[in-house]
Amino acid sequence: MIVLGIETATPQTSVAFGTETEILGAVSVSADRGHQEVLAPAIERLVEWTGVELSTIGGVAVGTGPGLFTGLRVGVETAKTLSQVLTVPILGLSSLDALAFGVRHARRLIAAVIDGRRKEVFYAIYRPVPGGVTRESDYQVASPEHLAAELQARGEEVLLVGNGAILYRKHLEELGKGVDFASPALGSPHASALVELSVPRFLREDFERPYDVVPLYLRKSDAEIAWDQRA
Repeated sequence: MIVLGIETATPQTSVAFGTETEILGAVSVSADRGHQEVLAPAIERLVEWTGVELSTIGGVAVGTGPGLFTGLRVGVETAKTLSQVLTVPILGLSSLDALAFGVRHARRLIAAVIDGRRKEVFYAIYRPVPGGVTRESDYQVASPEHLAAELQARGEEVLLVGNGAILYRKHLEELGKGVDFASPALGSPHASALVELSVPRFLREDFERPYDVVPLYLRKSDAEIAWDQRA
């Protein structure tokens, strides 16, 4: 079974084809242009390079965030459209789960941290388990200082991964020796992780109804906040 993964929660747009045995190909693009200008060409290029036709895929997995409002909307709507046009099932998975899955071989607590802008981060705490990770906290939006305080209260060694951890590294380094940071190359959740996480569920026919796949917004958009302020 071939799955198409789509991830747009951060400024990086990522798409991938994969099966239960291998990742057939992946494209990641970080550009100043919006996701709406990058996503379709990235899928077209992936088809061209891998020779995998969209008509042969058996499912679509999409990152639902939390993350950038516009990026999530573009990614989720594109995934839904492809699911309906190709008549294949769809799955929505948390982008933070995908981010943590990328460092699942760590032998310590994992904090997946995405830049939320407005001096805030989206984050969740995970623990490595055989074959993956298990989430130990809710998905949250808070200041870097709040995240640092939560990690300090846990009193464990921790690996921080994501563009939010990189951006606020100075704040988080104050936690001391037990803190390490994953490579900037792992700073964004990747579509290949979505493929790996979703294939077992597709094979079990454990997928979702398209209208149940929605972006995970942990707070109001800038436009909604501006409207509230004017009101």
